Amino acid sequence: MKREAFFDNAKVLLIFLVVFGHIIQPFISDSNELNTLYLWIYTFHMPAFILLSGFFAKGSGNIDYIVKLAKKLLVPYLIFQILYTGYYFLIGKDGWQASIFYPHWSLWFLLSLFCWHILLIFFKRIPAIHGIPISIIIGLFVGYIGDIGHTMSLSRTFVFFPFFLAGYWLTKEQLLFVKRRSVKIASIFIMAALAISLYLAPDVNTGWLLASKSYIDLGMESFGGIARLFVYITAAFMVISVLAWVPRKDFGWFTTIGQRTLYVYLLHGFFIQFFREKNIF
Repeated sequence: MKREAFFDNAKVLLIFLVVFGHIIQPFISDSNELNTLYLWIYTFHMPAFILLSGFFAKGSGNIDYIVKLAKKLLVPYLIFQILYTGYYFLIGKDGWQASIFYPHWSLWFLLSLFCWHILLIFFKRIPAIHGIPISIIIGLFVGYIGDIGHTMSLSRTFVFFPFFLAGYWLTKEQLLFVKRRSVKIASIFIMAALAISLYLAPDVNTGWLLASKSYIDLGMESFGGIARLFVYITAAFMVISVLAWVPRKDFGWFTTIGQRTLYVYLLHGFFIQFFREKNIF
């Protein structure tokens, strides 16, 4: 099969935004403009990444696939969890004593990605019209569990799973529907409206976008489900809007980076954390 440049270009854009978001994070409390940009990016960059991960999970289910997946995701997770623990200790960062079940920083994605493939074994048997709403209901419900959080990446696994499942069920033709001119025009207004809303709105707790905290921790124990549903809707519109502007043209070495985003994801943390600890930024 000929590789579709659209997907690699999308992954390049998204991994850039992951790194860029981590770079500006220390400064968002001092700048409303940077805070707005940070929140704007975080409404869609991980949901979009997870959607594309689900799209490429078509072969998920058999034992051989799961074994290969464990080698590809769990083994690197264990290795990098140990590496980050030692590295954090060397640079004097707090929290270096984290256990193997408490993912260091961005390593949660490896753990969750493996779990999403396991969940897919069961959810692929349910028609999309039923399975996706069920996954959304689960994502809304887990926020009411007070102890759920960063441990084992459980909160993010369940909250972000609807995007992974939606990506799994999407066909290439359905995904590329976003390239239509009408979608592009509408996306401009959607992206601009969200940016203006975030700029003018009172402080927004980033925990809603990071999906790693319960509603109790987010200060909305009673109506947290409604707030998360709003976050889901916002993320869905933003994912469509951003993907609408991803080019389908092959840009050579730039597009090729899209095939290696996992390396960037795993390794950029060493630089970001060092720069933060030494105030190089």
